[in-house]
Amino acid sequence: MRTVVAAVIERSDRRLLIGQRRKNDTSSLKWEFPGGKVRDSESPEIALARELQEELGVTLVRSVEIGRVHHHYAGTPEELEIRFFAAAIAESDLVPYEFEKIAWVLPKELGEYDFLAANRELIAQLATGRIKPAEILEDAGKTGSSQGQGPAAG
Repeated sequence: MRTVVAAVIERSDRRLLIGQRRKNDTSSLKWEFPGGKVRDSESPEIALARELQEELGVTLVRSVEIGRVHHHYAGTPEELEIRFFAAAIAESDLVPYEFEKIAWVLPKELGEYDFLAANRELIAQLATGRIKPAEILEDAGKTGSSQGQGPAAG
């Protein structure tokens, strides 16, 4: 099974960052949360920091895991374990290096985008307010239980 990490980044205006896959990628033009595959030598938190730097040119400040799903896409050889993280980044300027385009959307607007199938459950929880990434990060910071303090962690 291959592990994949994804960042749910929420701005102060409650908007969430999503990215659209490129036309020549698998699952062409589908929307997703930024992230990617965990390499053999990496922890999920280190992989998340690396992927955010590669895909958007941003620095991961803090992350807390908020959910996991197992999914097998048709036409792929192995099942994926996708680990979703509430994530905070240092920069406000993003460069969509790996995306067709990016968007900041309100949780209730997520259903208007054609997301990858593995994101459906999380999107429902975000859209209904059952998961609030910024609050999770804030609460974890108060209790000192946040995971991953950027690339230096681990």
